[in-house]
Amino acid sequence: MSFTLEHLDNEQALRTSFELMRVLRPHLVNCADYVQQLVRQTQQGYRLLAALDGEQIVGLAGYREMENLLYGRFIYLDDLVVSPALQRSGLGGRLLDAVRNEAVRQQCDHFVLDTGLHMPLAQRFYFRHGLLARGMHFTQSLREVKSV
Repeated sequence: MSFTLEHLDNEQALRTSFELMRVLRPHLVNCADYVQQLVRQTQQGYRLLAALDGEQIVGLAGYREMENLLYGRFIYLDDLVVSPALQRSGLGGRLLDAVRNEAVRQQCDHFVLDTGLHMPLAQRFYFRHGLLARGMHFTQSLREVKSV
């Protein structure tokens, strides 16, 4: 199968990515809210790369360029999802390579992503593609914390 890659850069295009993004982010329930969040993220440098089979979106990679003291300039991969029917087809690797190539083109020092500890298949995928685990990511939901 041949797929084309293109960045989604308008609200209509972002809207068409909603159902596939829900495969990765099932907590997303409202398409309008999703699009508005992506518009805000885009204003912060987020880009959403889509893999297309004709007119149908079959893969997504959302990323942004960032900079910090730990990594210098880097591309952070927020989202990577492939249609369940096409998983293990090489499409995920192609999207990953496209974003990594963008990091090289932008002369970034690193390519960074997080994946859940509960996702061993994703971890194996990233290891096979040259990414190494270098730490643990800690979070705290502030919606659950009561003020003292």
